[in-house]
Amino acid sequence: MSRRRLTIARRLVEAQHTAAMLTTFNEIDMSAVIEIRKRRRDAFKEKYGVSLGFMSFFTKAVVGALKQFPRLNAEIDGEDMIIKHYYDIGIAVATENGLVVPVVRNADRLTFAEIEQEIDRLAKKARANELTLADLAGGTFTITNGGVFGSLFSTPILNAPQVGILGMHKIQERPVAVNGQVEIRPMMYVALSYDHRIVDGAEAVSFLAKVKELIENPETLLLEG
Repeated sequence: MSRRRLTIARRLVEAQHTAAMLTTFNEIDMSAVIEIRKRRRDAFKEKYGVSLGFMSFFTKAVVGALKQFPRLNAEIDGEDMIIKHYYDIGIAVATENGLVVPVVRNADRLTFAEIEQEIDRLAKKARANELTLADLAGGTFTITNGGVFGSLFSTPILNAPQVGILGMHKIQERPVAVNGQVEIRPMMYVALSYDHRIVDGAEAVSFLAKVKELIENPETLLLEG
C-alpha cells in the first residue's frame, strides 16, 4: 500500500478502537435547495467562476448546528473536553490515491461563493496530489458526500480527533406525506456519526434535526449559518 493509504488505514482503525462511535440518521427534503440552484446556477457561475453546489448549503447548515450544539465541535484530550469556538470544516475528497480531507478554514465567516471557491481550490490540489499538511490539519468537523458515487445510505467513520462527521447521500425521488397528501419529493438520507463519550444521543439527534431544518428552509442559513 502507498504511504497515504497506510496512514488512512491506521487512522480509521484508531478511530474505531478509541471512540465510542454511534450513528444517527434522518432524511432531508432537498426541494428548496434544488429550486434555488436552478434559479441562481448560471448567474452564480458567471459571477464567481464556480458552480453553486450542495456542499456550500451543507457547510452553512453544519456551522449553524454546531453553534447550537458546540460539543460536536469539540475533541477529547486525555480527561479534558476542548470545545472549539471556530469552525474549520473538513471536506472529504476522493482521489486516485485515497480519501483526503482538506479543511475550509473559518467557514462561518465565508459566503456561499467563498465556500464553493475554497472547496474547488482544495479539491483541485487534492487531485493533483499538491495538498500540504497545512491544508489537512486542524479541522473541527467533517462532511463527506458518498452521494456523488450513488451511495443511498452509509455510516461514516469519525475523522479523529474530531467527534462528529456528517454523511450526505444520493438524492432520490420518493413519496412522502406533505400536509396529509402524498407527494414525490427529492429526498436525501443523512447520517451523523459521533463520539458518545462526550456527545449524548439526544444532542446528536437534535443536531441532525437542526441541519435538516436549515437545509429545508435555506433562507435561514443567511442568519444562522
